[in-house]
Amino acid sequence: MFPEFGKPIKLATNEFIDWLIINHGDFFEAIANVILTILVALEKLLRGTHPVVTIAVIGLIAYAASRRFSLVALMIGAMYFIGALGLWEKAMQTIAIMLVSIGLAIAIGIPTGIFSARSNRLRVIINPVLDLMQTIPSFVYLIPAAMLFGLGKVPAILATVIYATPPLIRLTDLGIRMVDSEVVEASRAFGATRWQLLRGVQIPLALPSIMQGINQTTMMALAMVVIASMIGARGVGETVLLGLQRNDSGEGLIGGMAIVFLAIVFDRISQSYGTRLQAFRNVAH
Repeated sequence: MFPEFGKPIKLATNEFIDWLIINHGDFFEAIANVILTILVALEKLLRGTHPVVTIAVIGLIAYAASRRFSLVALMIGAMYFIGALGLWEKAMQTIAIMLVSIGLAIAIGIPTGIFSARSNRLRVIINPVLDLMQTIPSFVYLIPAAMLFGLGKVPAILATVIYATPPLIRLTDLGIRMVDSEVVEASRAFGATRWQLLRGVQIPLALPSIMQGINQTTMMALAMVVIASMIGARGVGETVLLGLQRNDSGEGLIGGMAIVFLAIVFDRISQSYGTRLQAFRNVAH
């Protein structure tokens, strides 16, 4: 009754992955080594720093982002509570993975969003790809990532980047397109080049939208924590996974609470910074 599409797609996909592994295995290994080197160094820094120092730094970042002592107190309380749950070391592992993932997502997402905003043709091409990246179940990313990079933290990071980058690309594109056309024309009238226009006008005015994209990317990256632990990423997600495997509701609850408090820390800081940027933009305008 139905044509057979499933088997050819499956065979073609497996053959393509096998071709990548055979012909470009060294390239993927080099990428994995670079990512792993950065991740290990960051994780050692976070785990080797005394918790009091780490909490103080997070408090300073919260104050710099919001200028509100109430947020500083909330951030310090959230991180202290994670330590009180006995998950400080795993939380540092999760933060290291997230920082690397978010850094890669920013390095890919913002330039792609800028190019998309400057080219309607590219936007038409890239939108279906972003739709596909957002709608395919995140588990699907783990299969080719694990085949190309093996089990561990590197494939988890790359799967997280694929899953979490689309909002940043879309909001960067939107932010630049929404810059007031009169401001753009005035800059051109004063002789600004395309690069000067982008760097001095469009990106600064689009920063609130870009920060919102970074916030969404951060939340989506954190949502991958438990899924990534299934291929050996460890961190707080491993606690939830162990609770599920052992039918231990208490263990799963503790891990879930730690993830929630990490989400609060990342979300409040990034949202507060975006709000300050928006207020500054309104005053400047």
